[in-house]
Amino acid sequence: MAYDFSPVMKKSDDASLIKLIARSKMDAFSELYDRYNRLVFSVAYAIVGDRAIAEEITLDVFVRVWQQAKTYRPERAKVSTWLVAITRHHAIDILRRKKSNLEESSLDWDIASLQNAFALHGPEEGMELAMQRERVREALSQLPAEQRQALALAYFRGYSHTQIAEALKQPLGTIKTRIRLGMQKLRQLLKED
Repeated sequence: MAYDFSPVMKKSDDASLIKLIARSKMDAFSELYDRYNRLVFSVAYAIVGDRAIAEEITLDVFVRVWQQAKTYRPERAKVSTWLVAITRHHAIDILRRKKSNLEESSLDWDIASLQNAFALHGPEEGMELAMQRERVREALSQLPAEQRQALALAYFRGYSHTQIAEALKQPLGTIKTRIRLGMQKLRQLLKED
């Protein structure tokens, strides 16, 4: 396969970049990587809690983007949402493969301290991440406890809906509803912010 290294128009929208990546445009891939590698790394790091593994996951995610750009559907999700979903699924797969004991994992809503944010991203970006984290924490505090608990188990512990239902001794449908309603409410609260 021949790769096209012709320049990509700067400030292309994300969906256009994905279309170009699907046509093997390396400049588009580089631009997308520059835009989202920190986000992908942060999500991976939040889930696995290990910098080296998070770096590997970040590389794996972008390899998948290169290989599977044709599968992206803009009507289903924004590019950033798609990347976070790929990252989350891959990180959870790695945790499962390593047979990590998710019960003992210390991951919680407070994923990384302010000091870790500064160390990973520098003071300016660390402060922005800390402010974003605080907005999310504030929005989460407005959710009912049952929704907050289900979301924490799903997104930070990597539990499947069935595992959450078993752990909380609730019907599967109830858990799915709690997660869906919690995500809708979070979206609404963060959009208002």
